[in-house]
Amino acid sequence: MPLDIVEHTRALQKLFDSGQSFVEITLCAIRGSAPQIAGAKAVVTRDGIEAGTIGGGKIEAASIRYAQELLSNKENCDPELITWNLQTDIGMTCGGEVTLFFSKHEQTTWPIAVFGAGHVAQALVPMLVQLNCYVSCIDPRSNWLDKLPDHAKLSKICTDSPASIVTQLPQATYFVLMSQGHATDLPVLAEILKTRSAPYVGVIGSEQKATVLRRDLASQGFSSDQISSFFCPIGLDFGNNTPTEIAISVIAQLIKVRDAMPNG
Repeated sequence: MPLDIVEHTRALQKLFDSGQSFVEITLCAIRGSAPQIAGAKAVVTRDGIEAGTIGGGKIEAASIRYAQELLSNKENCDPELITWNLQTDIGMTCGGEVTLFFSKHEQTTWPIAVFGAGHVAQALVPMLVQLNCYVSCIDPRSNWLDKLPDHAKLSKICTDSPASIVTQLPQATYFVLMSQGHATDLPVLAEILKTRSAPYVGVIGSEQKATVLRRDLASQGFSSDQISSFFCPIGLDFGNNTPTEIAISVIAQLIKVRDAMPNG
């Protein structure tokens, strides 16, 4: 069966957009009997074959197993060209060889949670999903969440209890708080500081808001280290106070913090 390059490209793009790691297998050469033509491709994720085929049967089964072993090995990301003997390596009765190229695409997910879907978030979230990250936007207002464009890398969460979502998010989540004000940001901020040591926590607002937040956290018994561990005002110090330029400064700060991390 000839390769449908359009469908193959769509399958790869879907995996890239969703942040899934995968291995692309190409059947490069055949000597003897094989149930596909040279150039055939298959795409394998941790769950099994996602798209395409290199012919099915024992060759494909062995290829899937090998691809999944590559995905489970975090240290090996180099592409591999492998030749298998159909009898001794695959266990087939017919003789011959197949040469397969395994190309591993290990995607690192950068989780970012944006609490609030207001004007700044409306500018920020569409920019964030252009990066290699996965964004969750949390807000009790469904009409504001609905204004955000649908995207494979965006999860919209409508809840009347945003703070309850904190513990459901990955440990490595970067937190951006820009809800309707102090009263709604504070419970989320307190839950973050109480339950984890996040790589980044930023709260939108002025120096005055930062002072009030830190005072209220101190009254709740948070330590001085916890109280000084978040950014407020949020973003790097450039640009004006329009939603778009605030969003750009926040993204710049997120990238700066990410790249300063040991595995950044």
